[in-house]
Amino acid sequence: MDKGVSKRVLVASLVGSSIEWFDYFLYGTVAALVFNQLFFPSEDPTVGLLLSYASFALSFFIRPLGGIVFSHIGDKIGRKKTLVLTLSLMGIATAGMGLLPTYETIGIWAPVLLILLRLIQGIGLGGEWGGALLLAVEYAPKEKRGLFGSIPQMGVTIGLLLGTFVMSLMTLMPDETFMSWGWRIPFLLSALLVVFGLWVRHGIDETPSFKKVQATGRVANVPLIETLRTQWKEVLIAVGGKVVETAPFYIFGTFIVSYATTNLGFSKTAALNAVTVATVVTTILIPLMGKWSDRYGRKPLYIAGTIGMIVYAFPYFWLLQQKSVALLMIATIIGLGIIWAPITAVLGTMFSEIFPSNVRYTGISLGYQIGAALAGGTAPLIATALLAAYGNSYVPVALYIIFVSLVSLIAVWSVRDRKHEELDEEDGIA
Repeated sequence: MDKGVSKRVLVASLVGSSIEWFDYFLYGTVAALVFNQLFFPSEDPTVGLLLSYASFALSFFIRPLGGIVFSHIGDKIGRKKTLVLTLSLMGIATAGMGLLPTYETIGIWAPVLLILLRLIQGIGLGGEWGGALLLAVEYAPKEKRGLFGSIPQMGVTIGLLLGTFVMSLMTLMPDETFMSWGWRIPFLLSALLVVFGLWVRHGIDETPSFKKVQATGRVANVPLIETLRTQWKEVLIAVGGKVVETAPFYIFGTFIVSYATTNLGFSKTAALNAVTVATVVTTILIPLMGKWSDRYGRKPLYIAGTIGMIVYAFPYFWLLQQKSVALLMIATIIGLGIIWAPITAVLGTMFSEIFPSNVRYTGISLGYQIGAALAGGTAPLIATALLAAYGNSYVPVALYIIFVSLVSLIAVWSVRDRKHEELDEEDGIA
């Protein structure tokens, strides 16, 4: 493949993915700092936070619907067309949040409209991830598929990095100014990012794998039905494999903001800075881990990261309990920056390699988004509820991290590593 085409594909995949995740994570960060007060007011701060996190979780349950709708388009008509639709949908919803009146202004309609826009975000993201991933993986040379597949995964951390960095800047404002209008600025700026993302994606051709499917007449009539009929085991593997990548991520990256500030007395800026630095570390490591997976295989790296998560669950919280800003930084870097990196770097490529090309978009989207719904959006909610139920003890939260890690280890145990094979080899059209 021409190097110029490779670069355009990777940039298009990375930029769009980063913008989508920036929009998505922005909500998670603001939910812990702003929405619990301005949109879900309550006499009990914990109740307000739980309601705010519940609205955060709702979009995860709508994401599989977005995955089904847009993966149908992706497997029937093409990967490229879905990426324009999903990015546009996400941008409209996010900019709309920045314009919403608060509970004090319009009462119950404030949280209702906020939740509606959050659900639209979830639908958009549900379709975006699969398209961005396949744009990279299906264009990749066999010997670089792990590296190519890790690039759109960097969008997750770059999006989180942008969100937390912008919010760190916003929190430097006086509290009154930040709570009045400062929090709205990042939401409104996302509209400009979306226009840029659409421009970058313009001119990218359809992927080679989908062209082969069209040329051989193998386009599925109803991709969802075909996937559930022939690939249901692979979908279950992907669902189980996703949970260790999702739940700890939202604990290390989102839950930590409220836990560190509310329970441990850290400042908002210290908590956000820890997440920001850890995110920089993992963003650097993800393509390195992707490259390593081309040499050593996806499965060994994934298993190493998952076992690391099990071992680190209790030490992570012990480090936080020392109430040192330096140890807060170190704890977050180890968890989010180092242990999580190999898991997320190989996840998308590993999922892509277990599904045939004619239902690949549907298969990876179902597995990824259902796994995210079960373990991602609920993670901050479950962690907060466990703290409240067990007298602020972190032990149940650490056990929760260990549990989801074990689920994922069992799920991927039978996966065959295909690092040396052509992506569409088993389709008979390589």
